Amino acid sequence: MKPIIRNILTVVMGIFLGSLVNMGIITISGHIIPPPDGSDVTTMEGLKASLHLFQPKHFIFPFLAHALGTFFGAAIVAKISTDHKLKYALGIGVFFLAGGIANIIMLPSPVWFTILDLAGAYIPMSYLGGLLGIKQFNKK
Repeated sequence: MKPIIRNILTVVMGIFLGSLVNMGIITISGHIIPPPDGSDVTTMEGLKASLHLFQPKHFIFPFLAHALGTFFGAAIVAKISTDHKLKYALGIGVFFLAGGIANIIMLPSPVWFTILDLAGAYIPMSYLGGLLGIKQFNKK
């Protein structure tokens, strides 16, 4: 397979698998830390309307979902891509950062969470995932 085709497929796979990790964590989060009483988290409108009821503990799993989804996607890309491994891993971070920005626009959250999420969950985690993918997974 040509390296460019492999790299493109790898990036698509990293986005897909990182998104699966993200959604998996979001899906289980309500079972571990239940949403506040009286909140409807099944729809975007219900979530917006009840966001004022959320305590800091309710933001733990969304942050973990964003960080670990990005980390996992970047690690996979760094492991499988043929060259420029860290650049592709950081590209995963930029992709998920764009999604995080869109999420903040659609679903306004507390300022502290916005700053923490945008500054800590995407580019730093893609960098760390990229390093892990390069150093750990590619050992012979």
